[in-house]
Amino acid sequence: MRHGIGTIALAAMLGTSAPALADVKAGVDAWQQGDYTRAINEWRPLAEAGDPDAQFNLGQAYKLGRGVQADLKVALDWYRKAAAQGHLRAEDNMGLLMFQQGDRINALPYLQRAAMRGEPRAQYIVGTALFNGDLIAKDWVRAYALMSRASASGLTQATTSLTQMDKYIPEDQRRQGLAMAVSIEKGKGDVMASAPAAPTRPAPSAVRAAEIPASTPAPVAKAKPVQQAAATPQPKAEPKPQPKAELKPQPRPAPAPAAAGDWRVQLGAFGQEGSARALWGRLTAKVGGLSAYQPYLVRVGNVTRLQAGPIASSSDAEKLCGRIKAAGSDCFATKK
Repeated sequence: MRHGIGTIALAAMLGTSAPALADVKAGVDAWQQGDYTRAINEWRPLAEAGDPDAQFNLGQAYKLGRGVQADLKVALDWYRKAAAQGHLRAEDNMGLLMFQQGDRINALPYLQRAAMRGEPRAQYIVGTALFNGDLIAKDWVRAYALMSRASASGLTQATTSLTQMDKYIPEDQRRQGLAMAVSIEKGKGDVMASAPAAPTRPAPSAVRAAEIPASTPAPVAKAKPVQQAAATPQPKAEPKPQPKAELKPQPRPAPAPAAAGDWRVQLGAFGQEGSARALWGRLTAKVGGLSAYQPYLVRVGNVTRLQAGPIASSSDAEKLCGRIKAAGSDCFATKK
């Protein structure tokens, strides 16, 4: 087998030979072809010799029951071995699986780090914990920020939870949360200052890891399941019952006085509500005065329209739209 410079360099960095590296990829190829038994046979000796990618891949196989009998305890052991060597995907999956197994206190530090790295399922779980004050001090701004990012990633139950949060979190805290979500997206947000430091060793190259599907958690309104973690999609995996992460009812804040005006500025139309919320977060961080208005998510068929208002007159709406266009985003004034 012909090896490129990158392959040889990676093998040297990991202390493995080029032929051993090829064996890991051979297992990936077998997995993608549906030959799970051959994939396991390729990975097991390398995993037992300490290869973190092979260890991660075996963890995936044992979690999904492909080529081996499903065994979550064994899966967790392999994830832990790979994570100890700095394999970040293994650490993410380890935290999610620990949470699924009921070890929520010990899972939380891993989930916090995964959330900061942008793992949407971890953002959803940690955001729920921050909203409820479970296992961690209540912080509605950070909860809203993380849930907004999870929603923008397409996690449908995070969008459902955001709608619930809107009923309880005061508007000023929601605005702060949306601004923080923008910082998280840019990689600048100190979302969990109390979270333990992440491993310093980067994960080995993803080309050596089995691309095993990520199960998307089922929608959550009250007491709905949070699905297990996995990697990026290839073959389909059957869903399995998961533990519950639910928003708990909170005291309702006193309603703010309603603003007056029949005009709004439309900022865009989206197939997913999470995308509309993400745009609102970006624009309020860039457009002065926009955060003083209320975001409206207007559902029309399969499209969610994002509007800002209420605005007293068409001229005021045009002025606001002018500031938004100056910031590089399109808009137009509309009467509700």
